[in-house]
Amino acid sequence: MVTVVKIGGSLFPSYTEKLCEMLTKSREKLVLVNGGGMLANKLREYNEEFEYSEEVNHWNAIRCMDIIGSCIADKNEDIRVIEDIDDIPRVHEEGKIPLLLTYNLMRKYDDLEHSWDVTSDSIACWVANKINAKLLILTNVNGIYNGNISSNNKKLIKEINANKLLFFKETCVDKCLPKLLIKYHLNCFIINGKYPDRVMAHLNEDNDYNNFYTFIGGK
Repeated sequence: MVTVVKIGGSLFPSYTEKLCEMLTKSREKLVLVNGGGMLANKLREYNEEFEYSEEVNHWNAIRCMDIIGSCIADKNEDIRVIEDIDDIPRVHEEGKIPLLLTYNLMRKYDDLEHSWDVTSDSIACWVANKINAKLLILTNVNGIYNGNISSNNKKLIKEINANKLLFFKETCVDKCLPKLLIKYHLNCFIINGKYPDRVMAHLNEDNDYNNFYTFIGGK
């Protein structure tokens, strides 16, 4: 089975090169979807001051994803940029990992709401549902915490139902993700991508190695 791996924009550029080197060694078939990182965050800053339309914010943020995705792929010859999910099997047959640029795909289907509640997390979830894949979200923290994510007394939640996650005010994933996990009857894992060995342990089903993650159940 294929796994959609969402590479958080917070990991770019400091951690993505080493992370992708490790991902190319995975025994699983992977499809990469990346976040918009600092480019998308800058758009948020502009929007707070100038208040652009949801339509413009949505599509420009996805353009940021495509820009960063091309940069990630440029640093690894075993990663191939694609823009259509129909190209995924071909790239896998070549022994490479497809990195999906999603702007044209989202324009074609336009299934997700246009708001800051939808980010690359939700887009990766949409892709996973579309190709009947598993979902792994890599970010710069260990997973979902109870309490404020920036507080000193926060505690990592190892497992949570997506229905409960709907009521969290602040997490490392976007607000729309739990809704989509429920809608698509999909589960996902969140792992800290700053530690590629943890990611590889998960992909290789070495459950004794990595004890830092959050499992979100949507089924």
